[in-house]
Amino acid sequence: MKPTTREITVFAMLGAVMYASKVLMEMAPNIHLLGVFTIAFTVVYRKKALYPIYIYVILNGIFCGFAAWWVPYLYVWAILWGIVMLLPERMPKKIQPVVYMTVCAAHGLLFGTLYAPAHAIMFGMSFQGMISWIIAGLPMDFLHGTSNFFCGILIVPIISVLRLAEQSAMC
Repeated sequence: MKPTTREITVFAMLGAVMYASKVLMEMAPNIHLLGVFTIAFTVVYRKKALYPIYIYVILNGIFCGFAAWWVPYLYVWAILWGIVMLLPERMPKKIQPVVYMTVCAAHGLLFGTLYAPAHAIMFGMSFQGMISWIIAGLPMDFLHGTSNFFCGILIVPIISVLRLAEQSAMC
């Protein structure tokens, strides 16, 4: 899994693109392309997709602070990566957009639920407190899931561009 020099450069740029997209879209809460990029990178680069994903996570900590909100980022993106890794690599082209958009939407819908255990542990919440925190966040999770679904329409085109770039790099 050791990356080549070229891959290190590409993954650094992709991680930076993830971070820049997040910054550019911050004015719209829970509307971003992070799930889109995570899925696309995972489909194209498989295990090595963890490099740009964690470059994004580290950049987020560097520029926004390594605070309690950041800790769940250490695993929430890896969960999405893991789910995509479980999808068949040779999925029929007709169903790819719907499957990827649905996975992206599900991650957005479950984001608060995935986030909650770390906060419960860090802030000493009871199980009931954690469930209350999840329920209070459901409106934002619904927005997150809905926006992820519609942003997910970009996944297949991004995969195509990345694969084309990878093929041209091989020549």
